[in-house]
Amino acid sequence: MDSAGLPPRELIRDAEDLTVAVVCGGLTHERDVSIRSGRRIAGALKVAGANVEILDLDSSLISRLRELGPDVVWPVVHGAEGEDGSLQDLLGVLGLPFVGATAAGARLASNKPVSKSVLGHAGVATPDYVALPQSLFREVGPRAILDSVTERLGLPVAVKPAGGGSALGVSIVGERGNLPGAMVACFAYEPDAIIERAVTGDEVAVSVVDLGDGPVALPPVEIVADGPYDFDARYNPGRTEFFTPARLDPAVAEAVTDAAIRSHRALGLRDLSRTDLIVDAAGKPWVIDVNVAPGMTETSLFPQAAQKGPTSPESLYLALARQAADRGAL
Repeated sequence: MDSAGLPPRELIRDAEDLTVAVVCGGLTHERDVSIRSGRRIAGALKVAGANVEILDLDSSLISRLRELGPDVVWPVVHGAEGEDGSLQDLLGVLGLPFVGATAAGARLASNKPVSKSVLGHAGVATPDYVALPQSLFREVGPRAILDSVTERLGLPVAVKPAGGGSALGVSIVGERGNLPGAMVACFAYEPDAIIERAVTGDEVAVSVVDLGDGPVALPPVEIVADGPYDFDARYNPGRTEFFTPARLDPAVAEAVTDAAIRSHRALGLRDLSRTDLIVDAAGKPWVIDVNVAPGMTETSLFPQAAQKGPTSPESLYLALARQAADRGAL
């Protein structure tokens, strides 16, 4: 695997003069996961020698950022404001450099119908889908809509909120009678839903980093869960087994990393991202989702990929923070 553009395994430059504000938490359904991610990032950066402060996304955030005056901010807020460009816009208004996607890139990637459209135009394979707001169901009626959807997409289908992450509100539906309940569960998290043709196969995640020489894929991670790879399977150790690098034929491994890099480029992302894919029985990768603020907990996929990459996670995270600081506010 091409590791061009990644730092050597030793730490990147003396970090004692670098102050990083890790912003996490917030009031989304993924608050606890975000806090765990923030602590892990902060811990790695401290090991690398940086000065780190963890800040919550709350009413004191702006005053604390102004008081701290960090060289760079690392936003690790999952869902809603953390990934839809809002937090990135705020950091831009404050004139603070930050790690990760720009506000425009975050908006493109976080809205699943929009990102799937962009990826499709870029030639990246992603399952066929329809995007439907809750208001349309009230106006037209759920029975007629869901009958038409199943005629178009067939079964099984995946029902998921148009934004958000961590598989919250996501259901795989194999029988028509279970579809209304899946829609109710989805709308409990967000008023806009996406229904896509479910692809069966091996679940793989590919993390991408860019340190100035173009996006590079870290080793793919294969996910084997004892059931659906839902919220519990993602964050509670023991329910899921991970293989890094993924147990893929070389040609398939190249295809999944290529799909992740193309997705990163198509959405105009920077620094880091994680693309979730399913490889079908024919060995074809289908992009399911692209994350601009990937989880960084002890069971998350990006850290597992970084651990098996050509550089230590501490070196990689420090290099990402240093690059963003040197880049300055945009």
